[in-house]
Amino acid sequence: MTSHDDARVVSASREIAAPAAHIFELIADPAQQPRWDGNDNLAQAPGGQRVRGVGDMFTMTLTKDSAVRENHVVEFDEGRRIAWRPAEPGQAPPGHLWRWELEPIDASSTRVTHTYDWTELTDAGRYRRARATTTEKLRSSLDRLAALAER
Repeated sequence: MTSHDDARVVSASREIAAPAAHIFELIADPAQQPRWDGNDNLAQAPGGQRVRGVGDMFTMTLTKDSAVRENHVVEFDEGRRIAWRPAEPGQAPPGHLWRWELEPIDASSTRVTHTYDWTELTDAGRYRRARATTTEKLRSSLDRLAALAER
């Protein structure tokens, strides 16, 4: 676990007893994300939005006020890395980023790192919520993801 840059980049890592490809499917398919979201922030996502590369965009409905977010994929390496920047529909992303990195340890276990980076966040009205995204909350998502992947 690390926090740096005045806690504007927060990460958590753990080993998950499942192959990287299986774990990646749970992350790259937005419809699966509410199942493992440790922040209880994601209500649902329509099926059929499986991410395939940089430039893809998927939508997600949040639990708070049923707000919809468009998530713009900015990093992608199949089975290894995915990152997106959320935005309100039709708006440019305000500058925060969610990243998942998977490093196979062997055929049946993977080191997974989850990072929230708000170093480029330009909307000061979002700072309070950004500061509330702690290593512990990221770890909660990792633990839920592990519980699903290890079944």
